[in-house]
Amino acid sequence: MAHEFSVTVYYEDTDMAGIVYYANYLRFIERARSEIVEQLGVDQRAMRAEGIVFAVTRIEADYVGSARLGDRLTVVTTHQPVGAVRWVFDQQVRLGDKTIFRAKVTAACMSTEGRPTRLPAKIRALGGV
Repeated sequence: MAHEFSVTVYYEDTDMAGIVYYANYLRFIERARSEIVEQLGVDQRAMRAEGIVFAVTRIEADYVGSARLGDRLTVVTTHQPVGAVRWVFDQQVRLGDKTIFRAKVTAACMSTEGRPTRLPAKIRALGGV
């Protein structure tokens, strides 16, 4: 099932030409992933207190269009746990019906000391892990 997250492009998101600065697409998709975690009922503050965090370990990104000041965008995300530690997200930023940015993001569940650890049960259950 795809998750949708809305983003409005503000002045702070743009460069001098009024076009969304390339790094801000990463911010948009990060917010969408955070919303998914929250909707699944996973409390990242409680995880961190227990010494567990999510860390992005890989991003493949394609910039195929652009957005401008005032545009209303939709981040469309599908996701799947892969193994006991990794969580893979396929994300698109859409302007209307046109994809302007797409990324495949791999996150790992890690201890705060940097060691891999199992994904929370709610996430593992999504993929039968």
